[in-house]
Amino acid sequence: MKIVLLEQVEKVGSAGDQVEVADGYARNFLIPTRKAVAATSANIKSLNHLIRQNTEREDRVRHAAETTAGRIAELHCTIARRAGEQDRLFGAVTNQDICAALAAQGLEMDRRMILLQDPIKALGSYSIPIRLHPEVVAELRLTVEREEG
Repeated sequence: MKIVLLEQVEKVGSAGDQVEVADGYARNFLIPTRKAVAATSANIKSLNHLIRQNTEREDRVRHAAETTAGRIAELHCTIARRAGEQDRLFGAVTNQDICAALAAQGLEMDRRMILLQDPIKALGSYSIPIRLHPEVVAELRLTVEREEG
């Protein structure tokens, strides 16, 4: 039976592919679980329209991420923390702290977007990668300085 896949199916194909599979596999598994539809002209036309819409939506999201990346590249965040004699912090600067610093400058984002390998435990300047989109990563300039007082 000829079908059009709606999502990735292991050893069969990826979303949007037209493939030939056994009739029983299509009728008993793929179609009832909504992983595929029969390859009729109406279904193919509908699927092509959905793919076009998804591509346009993905382009808009990527463009918005690139715009935000430009804003982040222009930013310079400063976080003040208490530190000891050898510039070691009492505690650490985590991705949540960086997210709060960005929010204070008008950029709301999820803390999981901030790709901090390990918490920052010393004073200094850092370049922090932020994944805004699977294809867009921005670099944030961050300075951790000694808190006065």
